[in-house]
Amino acid sequence: MSNKIRNIQKTLLSDNWYSLNKYSFEYQSHSGEWQQQHREAYDRGNGATILLYNNSKGTVILTRQFRLPTYINGNADGLLIETCAGLLEQDNPEDCIKREAEEETGYKVDQVQKLFEAYMSPGSVTEIIHFFAAEYAGEMQVSAGGGLAHEQENIEVLELDFDSAYSMIGTGEIKDGKTIMLLQYAKINNLITTKLNNDDTREQ
Repeated sequence: MSNKIRNIQKTLLSDNWYSLNKYSFEYQSHSGEWQQQHREAYDRGNGATILLYNNSKGTVILTRQFRLPTYINGNADGLLIETCAGLLEQDNPEDCIKREAEEETGYKVDQVQKLFEAYMSPGSVTEIIHFFAAEYAGEMQVSAGGGLAHEQENIEVLELDFDSAYSMIGTGEIKDGKTIMLLQYAKINNLITTKLNNDDTREQ
Protein backbone atom coordinates (compact mmCIF):
# COMPACT_ATOMS: atom_id res chain seq x y z
CA MET A 1 0.00 0.00 0.00
CA SER A 2 1.14 3.54 -0.72
CA ASN A 3 2.51 5.59 2.18
CA LYS A 4 1.27 8.72 0.38
CA ILE A 5 -2.38 7.97 1.18
CA ARG A 6 -3.91 7.99 4.66
CA ASN A 7 -7.19 8.26 6.52
CA ILE A 8 -9.33 6.70 3.80
CA GLN A 9 -13.07 6.86 4.44
CA LYS A 10 -15.54 5.04 2.20
CA THR A 11 -19.23 5.86 1.76
CA LEU A 12 -21.55 3.72 -0.34
CA LEU A 13 -23.62 5.90 -2.69
CA SER A 14 -25.33 3.25 -4.82
CA ASP A 15 -25.46 -0.54 -4.97
CA ASN A 16 -28.25 -0.98 -7.51
CA TRP A 17 -26.36 -2.52 -10.45
CA TYR A 18 -22.73 -2.36 -9.37
CA SER A 19 -21.20 -0.28 -6.56
CA LEU A 20 -20.60 3.47 -6.53
CA ASN A 21 -18.56 4.68 -3.56
CA LYS A 22 -17.35 8.06 -2.37
CA TYR A 23 -13.84 8.13 -0.93
CA SER A 24 -12.44 10.85 1.32
CA PHE A 25 -8.71 10.65 1.99
CA GLU A 26 -5.50 12.56 2.51
CA TYR A 27 -2.89 12.48 -0.27
CA GLN A 28 0.69 13.67 0.08
CA SER A 29 1.65 15.98 -2.80
CA HIS A 30 5.11 16.32 -4.37
CA SER A 31 5.83 19.18 -1.97
CA GLY A 32 5.15 16.92 1.01
CA GLU A 33 1.90 18.67 1.90
CA TRP A 34 -1.04 16.50 2.91
CA GLN A 35 -4.15 17.41 0.89
CA GLN A 36 -7.74 16.42 1.70
CA GLN A 37 -9.33 14.93 -1.43
CA HIS A 38 -12.72 13.47 -2.38
CA ARG A 39 -13.33 11.08 -5.26
CA GLU A 40 -16.08 8.76 -6.48
CA ALA A 41 -15.22 5.31 -7.85
CA TYR A 42 -17.51 2.92 -9.71
CA ASP A 43 -16.74 -0.75 -9.04
CA ARG A 44 -18.16 -3.14 -11.63
CA GLY A 45 -15.51 -5.81 -11.24
CA ASN A 46 -12.76 -6.63 -13.73
CA GLY A 47 -13.22 -7.83 -17.29
CA ALA A 48 -11.71 -9.57 -20.29
CA THR A 49 -11.92 -9.07 -24.05
CA ILE A 50 -10.70 -11.02 -27.06
CA LEU A 51 -9.95 -10.54 -30.74
CA LEU A 52 -10.94 -13.64 -32.69
CA TYR A 53 -9.08 -13.81 -36.00
CA ASN A 54 -8.75 -16.20 -38.93
CA ASN A 55 -5.39 -16.14 -40.67
CA SER A 56 -6.41 -18.05 -43.78
CA LYS A 57 -9.33 -15.72 -44.52
CA GLY A 58 -7.84 -12.55 -43.07
CA THR A 59 -10.97 -11.91 -41.02
CA VAL A 60 -11.94 -11.03 -37.46
CA ILE A 61 -15.07 -11.65 -35.41
CA LEU A 62 -16.64 -8.58 -33.81
CA THR A 63 -20.03 -7.94 -32.23
CA ARG A 64 -22.62 -5.19 -32.41
CA GLN A 65 -25.00 -4.36 -29.57
CA PHE A 66 -26.93 -1.52 -27.94
CA ARG A 67 -25.00 0.48 -25.32
CA LEU A 68 -27.21 2.93 -23.42
CA PRO A 69 -24.39 5.22 -22.16
CA THR A 70 -23.26 5.83 -25.75
CA TYR A 71 -26.82 6.62 -26.79
CA ILE A 72 -27.13 9.16 -23.97
CA ASN A 73 -23.85 10.72 -25.09
CA GLY A 74 -24.78 11.25 -28.73
CA ASN A 75 -24.43 7.84 -30.43
CA ALA A 76 -27.47 8.09 -32.72
CA ASP A 77 -28.75 4.51 -32.50
CA GLY A 78 -26.77 3.43 -29.44
CA LEU A 79 -25.20 0.51 -31.34
CA LEU A 80 -21.51 -0.14 -30.83
CA ILE A 81 -19.16 -2.47 -32.73
CA GLU A 82 -16.88 -4.23 -30.26
CA THR A 83 -14.65 -7.18 -29.60
CA CYS A 84 -16.26 -9.90 -27.51
CA ALA A 85 -15.96 -9.06 -23.80
CA GLY A 86 -17.39 -9.78 -20.37
CA LEU A 87 -16.93 -9.44 -16.64
CA LEU A 88 -14.79 -11.99 -14.82
CA GLU A 89 -17.35 -12.61 -12.05
CA GLN A 90 -15.97 -15.73 -10.29
CA ASP A 91 -13.77 -16.89 -13.19
CA ASN A 92 -10.12 -16.26 -13.92
CA PRO A 93 -9.56 -14.09 -17.03
CA GLU A 94 -8.83 -17.01 -19.40
CA ASP A 95 -11.88 -19.05 -18.39
CA CYS A 96 -14.03 -15.92 -18.54
CA ILE A 97 -13.08 -14.97 -22.07
CA LYS A 98 -13.50 -18.53 -23.37
CA ARG A 99 -17.01 -18.57 -21.90
CA GLU A 100 -17.86 -15.14 -23.28
CA ALA A 101 -16.54 -15.99 -26.74
CA GLU A 102 -18.83 -19.01 -26.95
CA GLU A 103 -21.87 -17.18 -25.57
CA GLU A 104 -21.49 -14.04 -27.67
CA THR A 105 -19.98 -15.26 -30.94
CA GLY A 106 -20.82 -18.97 -30.99
CA TYR A 107 -17.16 -20.00 -31.38
CA LYS A 108 -15.64 -22.37 -28.84
CA VAL A 109 -11.93 -21.57 -28.49
CA ASP A 110 -9.60 -23.77 -26.45
CA GLN A 111 -6.35 -21.83 -26.86
CA VAL A 112 -6.18 -18.11 -26.12
CA GLN A 113 -3.16 -15.78 -25.95
CA LYS A 114 -2.94 -13.18 -23.18
CA LEU A 115 -1.67 -9.91 -24.67
CA PHE A 116 -1.79 -7.23 -21.97
CA GLU A 117 -3.91 -5.55 -19.28
CA ALA A 118 -5.24 -2.00 -19.15
CA TYR A 119 -7.33 0.34 -17.02
CA MET A 120 -9.92 1.85 -19.35
CA SER A 121 -11.24 4.78 -17.31
CA PRO A 122 -8.93 5.11 -14.28
CA GLY A 123 -10.32 8.48 -13.19
CA SER A 124 -13.64 6.98 -12.12
CA VAL A 125 -13.88 3.22 -12.74
CA THR A 126 -11.89 0.55 -10.87
CA GLU A 127 -12.08 -2.02 -13.70
CA ILE A 128 -8.97 -3.49 -15.29
CA ILE A 129 -9.43 -5.40 -18.56
CA HIS A 130 -7.42 -8.45 -19.63
CA PHE A 131 -6.83 -8.48 -23.40
CA PHE A 132 -6.64 -11.75 -25.37
CA ALA A 133 -6.43 -12.99 -28.95
CA ALA A 134 -7.24 -16.37 -30.46
CA GLU A 135 -7.55 -17.95 -33.87
CA TYR A 136 -10.93 -19.25 -34.92
CA ALA A 137 -12.06 -21.59 -37.71
CA GLY A 138 -15.41 -22.66 -39.11
CA GLU A 139 -15.37 -26.02 -37.36
CA MET A 140 -15.11 -24.25 -33.99
CA GLN A 141 -18.55 -22.68 -34.35
CA VAL A 142 -20.95 -24.47 -31.99
CA SER A 143 -23.87 -22.03 -32.07
CA ALA A 144 -25.10 -18.80 -33.65
CA GLY A 145 -23.94 -16.83 -30.60
CA GLY A 146 -25.80 -13.66 -29.72
CA GLY A 147 -25.46 -13.76 -25.95
CA LEU A 148 -27.75 -15.04 -23.22
CA ALA A 149 -31.48 -14.36 -23.37
CA HIS A 150 -31.88 -14.17 -19.57
CA GLU A 151 -29.26 -11.40 -19.50
CA GLN A 152 -31.24 -9.51 -22.17
CA GLU A 153 -28.30 -9.64 -24.55
CA ASN A 154 -29.13 -8.91 -28.19
CA ILE A 155 -25.75 -9.31 -29.83
CA GLU A 156 -25.15 -9.36 -33.58
CA VAL A 157 -22.10 -11.35 -34.67
CA LEU A 158 -19.99 -9.76 -37.41
CA GLU A 159 -17.29 -11.47 -39.46
CA LEU A 160 -15.28 -8.71 -41.12
CA ASP A 161 -12.23 -8.49 -43.32
CA PHE A 162 -9.42 -7.29 -41.05
CA ASP A 163 -8.46 -4.37 -43.29
CA SER A 164 -12.09 -3.26 -43.44
CA ALA A 165 -12.43 -3.50 -39.67
CA TYR A 166 -9.20 -1.57 -39.15
CA SER A 167 -10.32 1.20 -41.51
CA MET A 168 -13.50 1.59 -39.46
CA ILE A 169 -11.40 3.16 -36.71
CA GLY A 170 -10.59 6.08 -39.02
CA THR A 171 -14.14 6.43 -40.31
CA GLY A 172 -15.55 6.49 -36.80
CA GLU A 173 -17.61 3.33 -37.31
CA ILE A 174 -15.60 1.74 -34.49
CA LYS A 175 -15.35 3.93 -31.41
CA ASP A 176 -14.98 1.35 -28.66
CA GLY A 177 -11.65 1.70 -26.87
CA LYS A 178 -10.87 -1.96 -26.23
CA THR A 179 -11.69 -2.84 -29.84
CA ILE A 180 -9.44 -0.11 -31.21
CA MET A 181 -6.61 -1.30 -28.96
CA LEU A 182 -6.91 -4.91 -30.11
CA LEU A 183 -7.16 -4.04 -33.80
CA GLN A 184 -4.13 -1.77 -33.51
CA TYR A 185 -2.23 -4.49 -31.64
CA ALA A 186 -3.05 -6.91 -34.46
CA LYS A 187 -1.87 -4.39 -37.06
CA ILE A 188 1.37 -3.48 -35.29
CA ASN A 189 2.28 -7.08 -34.48
CA ASN A 190 1.22 -8.59 -37.85
CA LEU A 191 -1.24 -10.91 -36.10
CA ILE A 192 -3.11 -11.61 -39.34
CA THR A 193 0.05 -12.91 -41.02
CA THR A 194 -1.39 -14.80 -44.00
CA LYS A 195 -3.52 -11.86 -45.17
CA LEU A 196 -0.65 -9.42 -44.72
CA ASN A 197 1.80 -11.68 -46.56
CA ASN A 198 -0.61 -12.12 -49.46
CA ASP A 199 -1.07 -8.37 -49.72
CA ASP A 200 2.71 -7.87 -49.73
CA THR A 201 3.08 -10.43 -52.53
CA ARG A 202 0.48 -8.71 -54.72
CA GLU A 203 2.24 -5.36 -54.30
CA GLN A 204 5.60 -6.70 -55.54
